[in-house]
Parts: sequence; C-alpha cells; structure tokens
Amino acid sequence: MKRNKGKVNVSEKDFVFEFKAGLQQCVLKVPLQFPVQENLNDLHGRFILLHKIPCFVENDLKTCLSNFIERETNQDYDRVAEQALQSLMNSEVDISELTNAWAKTYSETTLEHSHPEEPSWDEDFADVYHELIHSPASDTLLNLEHNYFVSISELISERDMEIKKLQERQAAAMDTVMQELGKTFSDQDVNAVASQHFDAQQVLESKWATELKHVTGIQKQEYQEWVIKLHQDLKNPNNSTINEEIKVQTNQLTESPESGSCLFEEQRQLEESFTIHLDFSTVSMECTDFHFPRLEEQLDIVQQVVLYARAQQCSKLREQPELSRTSGAEDKNKNVDKKNGNILPGEFYITRHSNLSEVHVVFHLCVDDNVRSGNITARDPAIMGLRNILKVCCTHDITTITIPLLLVHDMSEEMTIPWCLKRAELVFKCVKGFMMEMASWDGGISRTVQFIVPQSISEEMFYQLSNMLPQIFRVSSTLTLTSKR
Repeated sequence: MKRNKGKVNVSEKDFVFEFKAGLQQCVLKVPLQFPVQENLNDLHGRFILLHKIPCFVENDLKTCLSNFIERETNQDYDRVAEQALQSLMNSEVDISELTNAWAKTYSETTLEHSHPEEPSWDEDFADVYHELIHSPASDTLLNLEHNYFVSISELISERDMEIKKLQERQAAAMDTVMQELGKTFSDQDVNAVASQHFDAQQVLESKWATELKHVTGIQKQEYQEWVIKLHQDLKNPNNSTINEEIKVQTNQLTESPESGSCLFEEQRQLEESFTIHLDFSTVSMECTDFHFPRLEEQLDIVQQVVLYARAQQCSKLREQPELSRTSGAEDKNKNVDKKNGNILPGEFYITRHSNLSEVHVVFHLCVDDNVRSGNITARDPAIMGLRNILKVCCTHDITTITIPLLLVHDMSEEMTIPWCLKRAELVFKCVKGFMMEMASWDGGISRTVQFIVPQSISEEMFYQLSNMLPQIFRVSSTLTLTSKR
C-alpha cells in the first residue's frame, strides 16, 4: 500500500469485526486513522493481543481488516481525485503550472529521460585490460608488469637492508647502555635511548613507505596510460607497427636467445569431444591430454587437485566478492588458513585470475595420499569436494570447467591400466550424477566440462578412456532433415 505523498486529509473510521465465541455473539469495534500508516501484520497482532481475540478467528480478522483498509483507502483516493477534477473544471487550478509539475516529475523518475551515468574509469580500464590480456599483447603486458615488479623488489630490498643496519646499530648502542646501567646510566637513560631508537625506526619506515607509495603511484599511472594507448593503437587497422612489435616480442619469449630453439617442445595433442544430454540439460564434454600452466607448483599446499574454469561474463565475477579464497565441504563454507595449512581433504579454495589465457577461476581441491589408492568411493572427500565445486560453478555463472579425470596431475608406478580405468569410471559416473543434480540448481543451462589426463599417459590408454565416456553419458545423435520435394 503506497503512502499518499501529496496533501494528506486525515480521517477516522471505525473498523467493526463480528464473530461468535461459543454461544456468544462478539463485536470488535476499533477506530482507525486514514490513511493507515502501520503495517497490516503489526496492526493485526496488536488487535489480537489487546482485545484477546480467540485464535480460531485470527485469519478471519486479518482478512476482514485487510479488506476494510483497502476499501476505505480506495474510497479516500477516489474522493480526493474527484475533488481535484472538480477544482480543475472550476478553473481553480493553474493548468500550465500543473502540466509543468507533471512533466518535471515524469522526467525525473523515468529512466529514458534521466541523465546517463558517468563512465567509471576503473570499469573501463578493467574491460580494456581483460581484452588485451586475452590477446597476443598479453606477453607484452606481462613483461611490463614484471619490470615494475623487479623495480619495486629492489626498493623493498634496499629498505629492508637500511632498516636492518639501523637495528644493528641500535642494538649495539643499547648493549653499551645496559652494560653501564647502574654506573653511568640510570633506568631513565635506558628508557630515553629506547624511545629515541623507536622514533628513529618510525621515521625511517615512514620515509620508505612514502617512497614506495610514490613509486607505485607513478607505475600505476604509467601502466594505465600505456595500456589505454596500446588498446587504441591495436584498434587502429592501419597501425601495423604495433602488431609487428607484439609478434616479435612473443616470438622472443618462445625462442632461446642462445640456440634459437623453442623453449617448449611442441607435442601432439590428443582430444575427443562429445555433446551429451542429461534430462533437460545439455553439456559439452571433452577428453584431452592438454595441460594449462601448473599453478599448483607455486602454492604451499602439500597435495591438491587443480581445476581450471572460466565464466561466460568475467565482469560478473568482479561483482561477486564472495567468490574468493573460500572452502567448501558438504555444502558448508569455512574460512581457510592456507598459510598455516589448516585445511582438510575435500575442502577447496578459489583464486581469481586476469592474466591467464582462457582461465578466470582456479579451484584448488585439497586431497591426501588416499587419492592415489585404488579404493576411493563416491563418498570420498575428494569426490564430495568435486561436487561442491560444480555447485559453485552453477551459482556463479561459470560455464566451462576443466577437471583432471584421474584426480591426479602426474602418473606414478601404482597407476596401472586397471587403476586408470576404475578411477575414470568413478569420476565419469560421479560427474554425471552431479551434472544431473546441477540441472535442478540452474534450470539446465548448457555447460562445457573438459576432462584432462596427464601428458605422460599412453595413446592407447587415452582412447580407452575417451571410449568410456559415451558409454556412461548419453551422446547426442545427429538428426538429418530432408525436404519432401
């Protein structure tokens, strides 16, 4: 019920409610002021409490009260409207003034007439950076970022060295004072020296903090201006110099300066693709031996399975702060202290990335030695963690996820052919069940699931695993349409 924003005419009306309590005919009569400002539920509860209304007529009372307020309010609106029309017909209102007021109110409350919002520099720069980092210019961006990092690292090392030297001098001076304590120096002298040392450290740290802030500010401004300039140059089709420079820099990264040979040996990629239907959902499945960069080697968790994912609209990820370093086990989120290692098998944490090609989100699923045994079941913490990861993908518009099929990234001696087949069958069947469950979470949105296997796996084993997928999932059949003519 909307409040009247114009001139309010307050009136009092009696609300009457009749009901039977046994053989007695009861009547509740309460005066109400219109327009009614109180919440209907609060008003109803107050009537029951103050007038001791029996519980068996509570619903009838609420219905009667709601109908009474609505009917009387509409009558008041109709009466006010009739008075306004009558005043207009009697020329008691300035029509020009009234139309100007209506036009002003309409233009202020209608979106198409409102002033456009000023573009946000941060949002524009984020879009430009995202476009460049997923282009051939990504290596150029990363090189510049690395140069900035080296420059800041040198400053930090210089700062730490200067602070260390100051602390060593102060420690030597304090030792001298403590040796003369009670002889030449008193307790007040020791406190004074300690206070001077503290002030000197504060001044030095403040000086370096200001220096680092100044340098990083200059770097940020230069970097943003350079990124915008590079984006504008790349948009210019006539500017071929920039494109050639990017190609040269990219080639220099992939070639050794000494021998001229490639740093990364090119290997033949094995890949199979399928499109399957799970009830009313469509999922594109791939089985491949391709690996993304090994981020897990840079992290301090002892054992983890890394799953790479990307969203349909990366801007949505920026709008969701809850999608960060969190863990999920049995659908319950917990904070994870990665530094102290307080994380259990089956839990996972999430990192977002803007400088990895085709990867926006990385799920780090923590596992134990049991993942390398051949006896894990569908209730294993690693499998349940995989389910929770897929659920996060559903709730955060993540449309593509890459899953290690064997839940390991490297082959070992115990991973025999029967071990691989058994593990692949378990993961395939569990993922199928999770995907069918996901259909009830997101309404059956089409998604892409990629399974990867270690590069050291044999070609024969790869095709055995890829042939297993269409046997467990239902593959879409091709339908050929022909004209009757």
